[in-house]
Amino acid sequence: MKKPLIVIPTYNEVENVRKLLPVLLDLSLKADILVVDDNSPDGTGDAVLSFGDTGRVHLLGRPRKSGLGQAYIAGFGWALEREEYDPIIQMDADFSHNPEKVSELVSALKDHDVTIGSRYCSGVNVVNWPLSRLLLSWFANRYTKLITGLPVEDATGGFKAFRREALSKLDLADIKSDGYSFQIEVTYKLHKAGCSIGEVPIVFVDRHAGTSKMTKSIVWEAVWMVWHLRFPWLF
Repeated sequence: MKKPLIVIPTYNEVENVRKLLPVLLDLSLKADILVVDDNSPDGTGDAVLSFGDTGRVHLLGRPRKSGLGQAYIAGFGWALEREEYDPIIQMDADFSHNPEKVSELVSALKDHDVTIGSRYCSGVNVVNWPLSRLLLSWFANRYTKLITGLPVEDATGGFKAFRREALSKLDLADIKSDGYSFQIEVTYKLHKAGCSIGEVPIVFVDRHAGTSKMTKSIVWEAVWMVWHLRFPWLF
C-alpha cells in the first residue's frame, strides 16, 4: 500500500525542525518524512533523530553542504528506491510553506502529475519579503515563462507534490542546478516529458527562524539556466 513521503532539505534548521515535524506528523495525510541534512553544525540531524520512535521520520545525512538542488536529488533518489512511497512532496523547513497546504497539493494530484504551491497564480501572495526580493522573484518567473514557455505562474516555487510515476521520468544524475534554477529545471523537464502540471494557490510567509540561503550566484545561475533549457543546442 502506497503512502506519501515529504522530503525536507535542511542546513542549520534545528529550531524549525523541532516545531515543524510534530505538525507534519499530526496531519491527516499520515505521511512519512525524510529530512536531508547537510551535516548541520547546529544539531539539526540530532533533532531529527529524536523523532525516530515514531517510525515515520527518517534522516538522510550528507557529509557537507552541497546545495539545495543536490539535497533534493538525494532525497528523490532515496524515495524512488522505496516502492512504498507515492506521492512525493517537497517543502522547506522554515514554515514559509504552510504545512496545512500539503494535503491540498496531494489532492490536486487527482487531476495532475505534478502540483505546485503557487505564490502567483491568484495575484501576488507573499508576506514579509522586502520589495526588492518580491520584485526579483516575480520578474524571475515572468522571465522564465517568456523564455521557456512553461505554462505555470510560479516556476521557481519549492513547494511541490509529484506522482511517483512522474518523478521517475527525471534523470536525476543529469540535474546539476541549484536554488531557483533547480526548481525551474525540474518543472521544465517534467513538462517536456508530458507531465500535467497544476498550481494550488498558497500564501508564502518569509521564514520564521534561521537565515536565507539565497545568494547572487543562485540568481545568476537561474538567469542562464532558462536559456540552457530552452536552447540546449546552443551550449
